[in-house]
Order: sequence, then C-alpha cells, then structure tokens
Amino acid sequence: MTHDRSVFFVSDNTGITAESIGHLLAHFPTVKLRQLRFPFIDTLDKLQVAIDRIKEASKEDGVRPIVVMTLVKPDFRAKLKEVDAMFLDLFGTFIDPLASELGLEPSQGVGITHGAASQGYNNRIEAINFSLGHDDGMTNSGLEEAEVILVGVSRCGKTPTSLYLAMQFGIKAANYPLIPEDFDRMRLPAVLENYPEKLYGLSISPERLHSVRSERRPNSFYASLDNCRDEVAKAEDLMKRAGVTWIDSTHRSIEELATVILQKIRVPIRQYG
Repeated sequence: MTHDRSVFFVSDNTGITAESIGHLLAHFPTVKLRQLRFPFIDTLDKLQVAIDRIKEASKEDGVRPIVVMTLVKPDFRAKLKEVDAMFLDLFGTFIDPLASELGLEPSQGVGITHGAASQGYNNRIEAINFSLGHDDGMTNSGLEEAEVILVGVSRCGKTPTSLYLAMQFGIKAANYPLIPEDFDRMRLPAVLENYPEKLYGLSISPERLHSVRSERRPNSFYASLDNCRDEVAKAEDLMKRAGVTWIDSTHRSIEELATVILQKIRVPIRQYG
C-alpha cells in the first residue's frame, strides 16, 4: 500500500493516549499515512527496536516520520529524540510545563493516567452494561437510573449514540423507538412520560433513513421512502407536542450528537470519566 508518511505511536503503556493525540492527523485527509504502533516500551532493548524501525521508515519514505510519544522516563524520551523525526510529545508539551509551573516533580509511574481514571473506567463499564440492557426499549426495569433516554424512529442513530455516551463518558443512556402505535395515539410510550427531563430526540432525513433501512430490509414497506417520510414527519410532530428537544442526526457525527446531548442533560463533569 502506497503512503506519503509513516506515523509511529510509541508508548510505555497501551498507547491508547498516543493514538488519541494522533487523531489530530485527521485534519490532513489528503496525506496517506502508514501507522505503526510500539506499545509497552519499558526496556532499552524495546526502545532500540522502535528507533531502528523509525530510521528504516525515514529511508523508505524519503521524509522524516512523525512520532507520537507518551513515554514517562526522561532518558527514554531523550534517546528517542536523537532520531530525525517530527515529535508530538505528551510529556514534553504538557507535563513538563505543568511541573515547572507547580514546582513539583511529576510522578514517573508507567500507566499512571490510566490508574487515575480507574473509577471512570468502572463507571463506563457499568454504563455500557446499562445501555446494552436498555437498548431499543428492551426493558423498563431500572429506567429511573438512566441519565438520558433517546427517542426517535428506528435506525435514526439512537443505539450508537447511546453506546458512545456510555463508552466515552460513563453516561447511562437508554433508548426507545417511536413506532406506528405511538403515532396513532400521538403520544410517547406511557413509561417515558414519567421521565420528561431525561428525554432527548433524534431525527433524520427521510432519504438517509431510506438508505439505512434498505441495507437491512431492502424492498420492504419498512424501508420505503414514502414510509420513511411519513414516520419522520410524525415523529417530529409527536416530539414537538410532547415538548421533547430533538436534533437532526443526518449530517452529524456521533461525537457531535453526544456533545449536544451532554449540554442538554448537564450531567456533572465528575461522572464523565
């Protein structure tokens, strides 16, 4: 596979933080990148393997590689930086200036950022289990624990948004589909009327809904454009009558949807871990 540039993610732990920083490269979509990962660099021998590979990539590409690094040990960082590369260094950019400002030496424990977030990790696991158990109106049990309840027509993006809120922020998100019976009554499912402050709606363009549904059930009435137009119009009317704030998911990423929803429900920041 041809590429313009090699990008290395070098870490003394899992490398997840380094790869998160690497998402900045998405701002340069015209550049073809080859990504290489070197996690758990906890010995000089392992570090040398990474250094040798970076040097090889420089010769192969004819241009210096990009290295995203999250190495705690100063001597490891200094040795790696002897290589001709462009470095994005988490500790050099953020931790060292903080240490200078605070007048303190930063802890050099490997994986400390992950350890500090262990409670947040547990919150996310609990939230994921909750969201999976309350997907698509699966059960009403424990619904009072939900921090947000997403509503909208089938296949408008409720499930992926619920799971993203759970995985990324530890938010207990349930979701309920709006179905023809609800449109006939022009009322929300009775169980949801007990939680008006937790409700948030998703809508979608009929054309996009038609495309998504056709992948699942092609040539069906469920996926037909006329039915999609009818359901979307009725769902938006129902949510308006019920006083439910809603957002169009057609051209928004899950990240954007989650951000808007978080602003609405205003969950305390301590729960985001």
